[in-house]
Amino acid sequence: MAMSGGKDDGSPMMDMNTTPLIDVMLVLLIMFIITIPVATHAVNIDLPSPNPPPTNIIVQPIKNKVVLTYDNKVLWNGQPINNGQLVALLQQTLAMKPEPELQFQPEAGASYELAASALNIIKASGVTKFGFVGNEQYSEFGKSANAPAAK
Repeated sequence: MAMSGGKDDGSPMMDMNTTPLIDVMLVLLIMFIITIPVATHAVNIDLPSPNPPPTNIIVQPIKNKVVLTYDNKVLWNGQPINNGQLVALLQQTLAMKPEPELQFQPEAGASYELAASALNIIKASGVTKFGFVGNEQYSEFGKSANAPAAK
């Protein structure tokens, strides 16, 4: 940074150095910003007290379960169905309010092809409440629910 030392004729510099003044002003500005109390503005609103839900009416959400068996059957809530019936049942559940939960559980020996086709049908139907169940039985590799315990 070049500094001007006045004119070349030896006359003194007449301009004031404002750099320290600006530094002091910035420090003071920061100090004022820090010391200003935080603006707290609260609006008190009297909200109604919540009413407890009635205890005599217990509504259990509807759950449908699709099970794929090792012998290439698709079960809807325990009843064997084909792909066309699966599409029709999924469309019926989409018309219900609220939409029932759809649980998907393939058995240990179920084929991947059957699982892929069933999942494609479910995805194409537009079901939003969907979940895989029974995966905890496969928490260890190579162990199914029907496998004998290790000794």
